[in-house]
Amino acid sequence: MMVTFAFAAIVLPDTVMVSACLVLTLAVLIFVFWIEPDAGDSAPHRSQLDQLLERRDSIYDNLRDLKFENRAGKYAEQDYEQMRDALDQEAAQVLLEIENVTGNQAHLARRDPATATSRRP
Repeated sequence: MMVTFAFAAIVLPDTVMVSACLVLTLAVLIFVFWIEPDAGDSAPHRSQLDQLLERRDSIYDNLRDLKFENRAGKYAEQDYEQMRDALDQEAAQVLLEIENVTGNQAHLARRDPATATSRRP
């Protein structure tokens, strides 16, 4: 009986540990491979025009913020003019690219980010 107790004292903790590891491994594998991805998790395909319009809106927002920060006295006048000129040049380049993509067919209004919905071609 002493031998059986000694054997149980040595083998039982190992069996419990191995069983716990197997259960944990199984739980992780189920979690990783059985979770179905949500359709909203993947980024929608954006056309070149959508990317250009988003970039244009971003530049306009940056110009607005730069103007506000200049009025608040955050920048020296020379620094403000340099940053504004750089953003104006970038905006002109993006607008030219938009015209090239659309073929000058239509005037594209600025989209409100709060009401913008993703479009798929």
